[in-house]
Amino acid sequence: MMVLVKRPPGRDAVLRFSIMVILETERLILRMFRESDAEAYAAICADPEVMRYLGEGRALSTLEAWRHMAFLVGHWELLGYGHFAAEEKTSGKLVGRIGFLNPAGWPGFELGWTLGREFWGRGYASEAARRALKYAFEDLDRDHVISLIYPDNKPSIKVAERLAEKLEGKTELFGKEVLIYGIDRADWRA
Repeated sequence: MMVLVKRPPGRDAVLRFSIMVILETERLILRMFRESDAEAYAAICADPEVMRYLGEGRALSTLEAWRHMAFLVGHWELLGYGHFAAEEKTSGKLVGRIGFLNPAGWPGFELGWTLGREFWGRGYASEAARRALKYAFEDLDRDHVISLIYPDNKPSIKVAERLAEKLEGKTELFGKEVLIYGIDRADWRA
């Protein structure tokens, strides 16, 4: 859904188009990031165990986490899709992020997930990723979706397999080898 936001008149008044997509699962709301998520997102990104298999494999400072959150928001503005903030319905807590990346130079249209450690083992990643995959195929009209996973990240490999993604190959990101899991729309429908 596109929402037109009019800025107040003034010297630099502009019309701005913003994307507002909200998806729901049984236990989660997948929504746009907002500034009030910054503290919780920084806490997730500061956990070395959470960040172990992401990017350069290191925890992020508060400033780096804020910049990364801004990157995720900007991805929506530039490409019309991106990562959702995953919010637990019962508590309103930020669980993590789930969604899509495909910046310049990326290996393909990727579905990824990152959850705060306190939410591991509850099935949230699979639940949210299933809903996001449906959105990718039905609403974004994608033919193929990949997930890029570090070989030692067994929990994420299990999530990819639960989504019926298959190992398609390997590539290098941030100087490290990652596995490419993927699924075609036809296989998803089967």
